Amino acid sequence: QPLSEVIIQEGVLTNERVNDAVAEPVVYMMDRYVVGGFYRVHAERGVDENLNAPGASFVPLAFADSGRLPQPGEKPGSSSPNRFYMYGVIARLAMLAASYELEATDPDAEVYD
Repeated sequence: QPLSEVIIQEGVLTNERVNDAVAEPVVYMMDRYVVGGFYRVHAERGVDENLNAPGASFVPLAFADSGRLPQPGEKPGSSSPNRFYMYGVIARLAMLAASYELEATDPDAEVYD
């Protein structure tokens, strides 16, 4: 039987670490707003392996510190990065890409005037 459908899952390597364990950010969104998130952490997996496996642990993203801005007088780049903001930008871009994919692959989509 010929192959008719394929699912492709991204295999993005991660450089994130939590206590020397490989970690990947997970971001929750409502509408277009980032409302929370966590790191999925797995001490027994590598940077190119699925971390969503038995033995994984979860560490909340620092929501309270997400508004940290560069400090006046400090050398550029010396302040800690606002990772929550970076992950939010990537999540919004991913959501936009997914909406285009859904629209392009659903021939019976409803038409809104």
